[in-house]
Amino acid sequence: MSDARSPLSPAEPAERVVILDFGSQYGHLIARRVRELGVYSEVLPHNAPLAQILRHRPRGVILSGGPASVYEPGAPQCDPGLWHAGVPVLGICYGMQLMVHQLGGRVARAEEREYGPATLEVEEPGRLLAGLGPRLEVWMSHGDRVETLPPGFTVLARTAASPFAAVEGGGGRWLGVQFHPEVGHTPRGREILANFLYGVCGCRAGWTMAGFVEEAVPALRRQLEGARALCALSGGVDSTVAAVLVHRAIGPRLACVFVDTGLLRAGEVEEVQESLAGLGIDLRVVDARDRFLAALDGIADPEAKRKAVGETFIRVFEEEARQLAEELGSIPFLVQGTTYPDVIESGGGAAATIKSHHNVGGLPPDLAFRLVEPLRYLFKDEVREVGRRLGLPEAIVQRQPFPGPGLAIRMAGPVTAERLERLRACDRIVREEIRRAGLEGRLWQAFAVLTGTPTVGVMGDRRTYGEAVAVRAVTSGDGMTADWARLPHEVLDRIARRLANEVEGVNRVVYDITSKPPATIEWE
Repeated sequence: MSDARSPLSPAEPAERVVILDFGSQYGHLIARRVRELGVYSEVLPHNAPLAQILRHRPRGVILSGGPASVYEPGAPQCDPGLWHAGVPVLGICYGMQLMVHQLGGRVARAEEREYGPATLEVEEPGRLLAGLGPRLEVWMSHGDRVETLPPGFTVLARTAASPFAAVEGGGGRWLGVQFHPEVGHTPRGREILANFLYGVCGCRAGWTMAGFVEEAVPALRRQLEGARALCALSGGVDSTVAAVLVHRAIGPRLACVFVDTGLLRAGEVEEVQESLAGLGIDLRVVDARDRFLAALDGIADPEAKRKAVGETFIRVFEEEARQLAEELGSIPFLVQGTTYPDVIESGGGAAATIKSHHNVGGLPPDLAFRLVEPLRYLFKDEVREVGRRLGLPEAIVQRQPFPGPGLAIRMAGPVTAERLERLRACDRIVREEIRRAGLEGRLWQAFAVLTGTPTVGVMGDRRTYGEAVAVRAVTSGDGMTADWARLPHEVLDRIARRLANEVEGVNRVVYDITSKPPATIEWE
């Protein structure tokens, strides 16, 4: 059967804004901010042809920031036809410089670069800065600046180092800001984006998770057309919400399969069974521990691990589907909890591939199911809200993300039964101490990593040669960006002591203080 992904676009919103991504670390944060203002947004590559952009029927287009310089050879460009498509455009940082550059202005290397807070002096507010007063605190991050404006452009605001910090042209359809309104360090950035969405584009705040649920359920019912579906259930918030959403649409025609891969955390199988017991969902647990361990035998490369886990997942599901088909009848559809960050980071959106997710980039070409991905266009915070709308308990809704390949990508080097048990023990200790300190609800993720680094130590007056364990804890809103958590020293001390004392083969503990970017949340 061909691989036909779900055509379901959430609630098929009548109004949407397209974000063209030029490689900014904040590009997908813009999309989230727009959605928070009640307008549906989608991220497209910066070089998307105008015809592709217009197929989305956007009320407006936002050009993200990016690390390049517009005057350098090979700098990313947008389709120049955009300027004559009659659609309002907001350029942010690089996006503003590109607008100026393509429309006949001049951008050059700034003598005084701006990184961090700056004071915006408003000269003429226009519609973009209307109602915000004469001075605003904004967040700058650029080494280039606009030197001359294109014909017909006017200055809305300046800073001490940027004479053209906010500009307007094209009869008010083309707007640019040198700063980043999408970040929290621009306190009134939300109002600036709202002015663009409502005042310039004429959007209305109609995008809500209540509306998504209301329209997604009948859309799924139509898509599945009386057929049965199999759900790849991991027990995490994404797959659980996807399962409950589809179950709401087709009821007992949905069968959920939970695969014990042997790559799960301590007690995870029992936790999943207990959490789903009251939801009325047909859950079947498949013990495939030996198969996954065999599939990973001798593999150390992170991408190869993901591919091996992804293919084994699908093969297990195919076998289970055949058995269920004998019992229940044909099952042509596979439901997965794929989310927008999964798609983006796997190269399915505007970004380059960061890593292959088992349910996106790791799928084999001869997949024997048609995929149903009802959450494919949602960010994590939106998925959690959908879960609440569906009446899921908070223990499920707030569960920390866990990667599809599981502990296989939380250990550098080969995966063995011995190392899995070591990592399970380490992970259990980290989670216990985080929970004991009352920090679980404040963190996006907290876990242990086997670094694969041999390290010398001393225990009981004897020389030891063990493995260094890294502890990772981050705060985030959607997983697209993250900051390392400032855990109390006493918590880190308890974790380190317990790991060294209780887990055989561990004699050194380090704490990861890297944000995303430049790192990812997971190590592999």
